[in-house]
Amino acid sequence: MAKALDNVRHDYLRYANCWEDADVLLQALEVQKGDRVLSIASAGDNSLSMLCSDPQLVVAVDINPAQLHLVHLKIASFKALNYEEMLAFLGFKKSSRRLEIFQKLKVELPLECARYWEDRQESLQAGIIYQGKFERYFKIFRTKILPFIHSKAKIQTLFKTKSAQEQQEFCERTWFKWSWVFLFKLFFSRPVMGALGRDPKFLNEVEVRVSEFILSKAKRHLSSVHCQTNYFLQFILLGHFQSQVPHYARPENFELIKSRLDRLQVFQGLAEDAFQKYPDFNKFNLSNIFEYMNPGLFREVSESMVEHCQPPARFAYWNLMVPRKMHEVHQNLEADPDYGKGLAEDCGFFYLDFNLSHCHGK
Repeated sequence: MAKALDNVRHDYLRYANCWEDADVLLQALEVQKGDRVLSIASAGDNSLSMLCSDPQLVVAVDINPAQLHLVHLKIASFKALNYEEMLAFLGFKKSSRRLEIFQKLKVELPLECARYWEDRQESLQAGIIYQGKFERYFKIFRTKILPFIHSKAKIQTLFKTKSAQEQQEFCERTWFKWSWVFLFKLFFSRPVMGALGRDPKFLNEVEVRVSEFILSKAKRHLSSVHCQTNYFLQFILLGHFQSQVPHYARPENFELIKSRLDRLQVFQGLAEDAFQKYPDFNKFNLSNIFEYMNPGLFREVSESMVEHCQPPARFAYWNLMVPRKMHEVHQNLEADPDYGKGLAEDCGFFYLDFNLSHCHGK
């Protein structure tokens, strides 16, 4: 996998939130007592959520040290703070005390991590869940583009409770006007997304027209009633989580996660590197790591995953704009034909699809 990451920067915070739906992930993986989970860390949210299912071990792995500093920060916020303090510190609620709260929790941080955040107090004060490159990309859209298209009142109306027919009619009549289509396609085009949102190297394997793909996904989701409670969409268009929050930050999960933090390990490196230190994983949260791999590397990494897993194993991952199916490149994997049935509506509406593969033997 390392070859695919050549010339990709790993010295800044790319994501301050996980942009994959933890509810969908947990339903699909069915993590149970005693399971050992390999989880792509990203912002740490979904790795924390795994603890709710009583696994023996969760290893949050990432090659980017900045992302792992964020994971440690979120772990420390669970350890040292109560629920309301955690929400305030991370940015879910308004607060003028974030630097004061940081002094309370930094004793729980590894020394290098504490120094990292000491040098970035401005980001902490502003609320860390807003400070990733991807989140700043959405902020530019929300503050510089969206006001030229829709009023604040109209944006709020998008999220108001309506029937399916009313939602579709509202969007067709009011939301999808020419200025929305034109400016949306411009902002979410390959050049702009590569410069301001994702690393341009992550788009190397994308063959579809990026702006057309994202627009089609947005149109489909905004026309449905599911968008009315989509916390990802609220963050993008309103600038904050409103009616709901991500799984790890919900009040009913706080004490459970807090009590199991000793089962969460943080590992810097490639996913394959983690196998040497932590063997026998049987559940895999692979985020969308296959997005930037060419077919040969994708096959190589898939084979390594299967070789080191402990059957029966489950692999869950998203495709964004590059279709990659593990079961198509490894004979010991099979797709779950029923994986979509009964799953929650995916709040990550911009993904091509969600995949679940099973390994019953090697």
